[in-house]
Amino acid sequence: MVEELRAPGGAAASQKTELDKVREHVRIMVDLGRLAGEAGDLDDFLDQAVVQVARAVEIDHAKILRYRPDMGDFIVAAGVGWRAGVVRTATLSADLKSAPGRAFRLGEAVVVPDFATQNEYVVSNFLKQHGIVSVANAPMLVGPSVWGVLEVDSTVPRYFSQDTSDFLIAAGALIGTCIRRLGVEPAQSNRLAAAVMEAQHRDPLLREMQHRVKNSFQLILGSITLQKPRHGAGDVQRALDHVADRINAISLAHDQLEGRDGGQAVKVSDYLRALCHSIRQQIEGVEIDVEADEIELAVDRAVPLGLILNEAATNSVKHAFGAEGGRIGVRLQSGLGYGEARLTVADNGRGMPEDQSMKPHGSGLKLIDALARKIGGKVERRSSDQGTVIAVQFPIIQ
Repeated sequence: MVEELRAPGGAAASQKTELDKVREHVRIMVDLGRLAGEAGDLDDFLDQAVVQVARAVEIDHAKILRYRPDMGDFIVAAGVGWRAGVVRTATLSADLKSAPGRAFRLGEAVVVPDFATQNEYVVSNFLKQHGIVSVANAPMLVGPSVWGVLEVDSTVPRYFSQDTSDFLIAAGALIGTCIRRLGVEPAQSNRLAAAVMEAQHRDPLLREMQHRVKNSFQLILGSITLQKPRHGAGDVQRALDHVADRINAISLAHDQLEGRDGGQAVKVSDYLRALCHSIRQQIEGVEIDVEADEIELAVDRAVPLGLILNEAATNSVKHAFGAEGGRIGVRLQSGLGYGEARLTVADNGRGMPEDQSMKPHGSGLKLIDALARKIGGKVERRSSDQGTVIAVQFPIIQ
């Protein structure tokens, strides 16, 4: 049984071939169910499960991607067909410009028959190095939340059928059930258990509200994604991408939420590192260094700080560097003055041009000024042919 490689609208496969596919998928699902029932170790189970998925789709490359909230990216949790050292080491972008990122954030299957014939998704260096030109992704649910993505990859253009997408969704759900039973990882399970107990004593609606907030972000990002194809390449698409980046920055802050007495806090150092990691994966030739003291802020104060970083770094990427690229340094210092901290974003570029985005009344700096005021901060900026520095000093109020 081999899935037919054909363009949409081509001749349909024979009824027997389609039936054979379904039967094979059912057999593999039975095998996956048996593995899930017998599994005692998560990594071992994922290693076996991904082999069964590759067997069902008759493909050489497949992988399970686990989302890392602390970094805002995926790590290859299991895989088959990849070079040595990839599994449980390699990371990939989880933003909307990647196919698995789209599947994760929208909670739906995503198929790319041929990267060469589309401009909607960015092809990662990881895929290029392995000669991948076509992918199919399905979200993996653990309870009500998306845990990661199940992906199959082809080195030739492949028009994955709806049956294959349905199989990947079902396999992802079954694997997610086993992940939930075995526990994502001991330390995280302990933290989640403690958070649940605390929430039960203080606010039984808290976790449900957080889940709904996350779903709201996904719905908004999905709406933006649907709007983009309606507009040709130009200012409208760039504006939509910019809005999506800002929403992603807010979503990452909620991924970093941790319970504490009286409410929810964000470990700002982890948040800024995750945000910089997300930005770095979307660009080429620009490195981002992060130095951050350990502080915690309420989410309504951490989010404006993250948006300031996102805006400043985006301006640097757009305006400060040429084809040779450059470097952005992000530093968060605490213990300044009377309980204050300082966020500095500095690049080694050619300085910002006097265009609308960097004028005192331009939209970029107007947003930074407004966000700084929201947290009681003061903005300093300077730009020369040695680079641009934007700094915000603000009180640490938890």
